[in-house]
Amino acid sequence: MALPFLRRAAPAAAALLLGGCSALGDWLTAPGTSSGIPLPARMAAADAAQPVQWPDPYWWRGFGSPELDALMTEAMAANNDIAAAIARIRQADAQIRIAGATLLPTVDLTTRANRSQSGTASSASIAGFGGGGSRVRVSSNNQLSLAASYEIDFWGKNRGQVEAAQQSASATRFDAGTVTITTQASVANTYFAMLAAQETLAIQRQNLDIALRVVRVIRQRVAVGTATGLDLAQQETVVAQQQAQIPPLVQSLEQNRNSLGTLVARPPETLRVEGGTFNRLAVPAVTPGLPAEVLARRPDVLTAEATLAAANANIVVARAQLLPSITLTGSGGFTSLALENLLRPGSVVFSLAAGLAQPIFRGGALRGQVELNEGRAQELLATYRGTILAALVDAENALVALRQTTEQEALQANAVRMAERAYAIAEAQLQAGTIDLITVLNTQQTLFSARTTLADARLTRLQAAVGLFRALGGGWNGI
Repeated sequence: MALPFLRRAAPAAAALLLGGCSALGDWLTAPGTSSGIPLPARMAAADAAQPVQWPDPYWWRGFGSPELDALMTEAMAANNDIAAAIARIRQADAQIRIAGATLLPTVDLTTRANRSQSGTASSASIAGFGGGGSRVRVSSNNQLSLAASYEIDFWGKNRGQVEAAQQSASATRFDAGTVTITTQASVANTYFAMLAAQETLAIQRQNLDIALRVVRVIRQRVAVGTATGLDLAQQETVVAQQQAQIPPLVQSLEQNRNSLGTLVARPPETLRVEGGTFNRLAVPAVTPGLPAEVLARRPDVLTAEATLAAANANIVVARAQLLPSITLTGSGGFTSLALENLLRPGSVVFSLAAGLAQPIFRGGALRGQVELNEGRAQELLATYRGTILAALVDAENALVALRQTTEQEALQANAVRMAERAYAIAEAQLQAGTIDLITVLNTQQTLFSARTTLADARLTRLQAAVGLFRALGGGWNGI
């Protein structure tokens, strides 16, 4: 499945747009390739036995968290980055209108009314003799005219400017899609990080309770002489260590909650997020299709494609500047000394003119502009190829990450179950006085570490799922 730009690029268009840039023209017409990069038949990390299941436009609902749904809805409506991206779209659309105006004639209406008075004194009056006088001359001039000018776009210069503006507007829309997907992923990842901090904090407090319970047992044994002060000091050290790990977790919890305020464009003081659903979250299933389909869904790839197309159009504009420009001008209207005679046939005036301007010497500036635009197109072609490769790598890495983190979470959950069983046995033997304290301490630390690692593994899996949705283009379907 070729990308839209590849389908639009015909050999004649490539020759027109790029001329001497043979390297750029080659990939535009190469069959079965995307920007000269052969695409694999399938995603290497995808399960071929599973049917294709693209992300839903509201993919975050698959996690089963109404609170996340509400945060995402608020972010889509109020996020400042998305609002700025939409404003850039309005600017790009206005640029299309500005560029499109060059294809139409310019028309100006001018009206003017002028009245002047001048006086002339007689010679007798000047000499100081009576009988002299002065003459007053009053004159007026009234005009109504319509002037039009039109440049014949014989070489496609103005059409190239419109094409460049249209492609730039498309790139702006695709870039807004990237901003939207990035914002969605940030909301989900930040919310999951807050839930993970809540869960880890709860685990840490449970660990502290376990450590305190062991302290009480050791104190009882010290009282009866079956344990030493060193044994008690060691366990009290464990308690102190567990207490010291609580403040950083509270800090992480609060900072992630505050970060959600930035994403939904609200002061953190007004945002209330309850959480508490970390272990009840589901991980929605998603499987990609063909690599070309993945590329066609990614707005960053489409942005690079549209930017390259705009650069190609700018080459047409630069080359047309080397050729003559033909301009037609005309004006017509009425002029009269008396306002009441302004619209009479005898007051009609008009003029028509045609002009041709051929640049002769500009010090190499025009040819330099052509070379500049061609070099820019070559740069953007390399960027486009790099974006395609980065998108494929991103998708493959996301697939691998979700698969491996899913397996890691399952294995770690089993490790927690075994650690809990081992500690239950160790605690019972400690109370019975049939086990040494070192074994209890080791078993205790193993349990604490296993529980915290499980929370981290679940967070990593959730964020890997978000990363896969982002890598596959999310639910973005255009703006």
